Amino acid sequence: MQEEIKRNRIMLVGRSAAGKTTLLQRINNEELKYHKTQTVHIVGNFGIDTPGEYLERRYFRGALMVTSTDADIIVLVQDPTEGGTMFPPNYGSTFPKPKVGVVTKIDIASAEEIEQAEKFLRAAGADEIFKISSVTGDGVEELVDRLQIL
Repeated sequence: MQEEIKRNRIMLVGRSAAGKTTLLQRINNEELKYHKTQTVHIVGNFGIDTPGEYLERRYFRGALMVTSTDADIIVLVQDPTEGGTMFPPNYGSTFPKPKVGVVTKIDIASAEEIEQAEKFLRAAGADEIFKISSVTGDGVEELVDRLQIL
């Protein structure tokens, strides 16, 4: 008898235009096209896409806490080209679940920007960090393997 592997559900949290939706499109083998996520959106059986405003506006952060109850892993998404971060120090402690950090857009970011993004994610409480490009696909397979979502 073959043992069934449990598949995780992930919730992506990050600033607007950080690459959350594009990453989910890449994982789901969809055409990459930008659209603004306005509400919480379920992608396949594995992804919870959240609007960037839920992180950017403190009064929406409670919605992230409530939504996280449906997730197994919290994915903190950081765009290295944004020049800062919206994640407060130890932000991940808000969620009593594993936290994985993802640095997006590595195909257009400098080494220094990527390094700074990693520091932001570590300070926010990411347990592990992956560097990816949803456009080129670099690093995405390793992330998917770690998350056990497919």
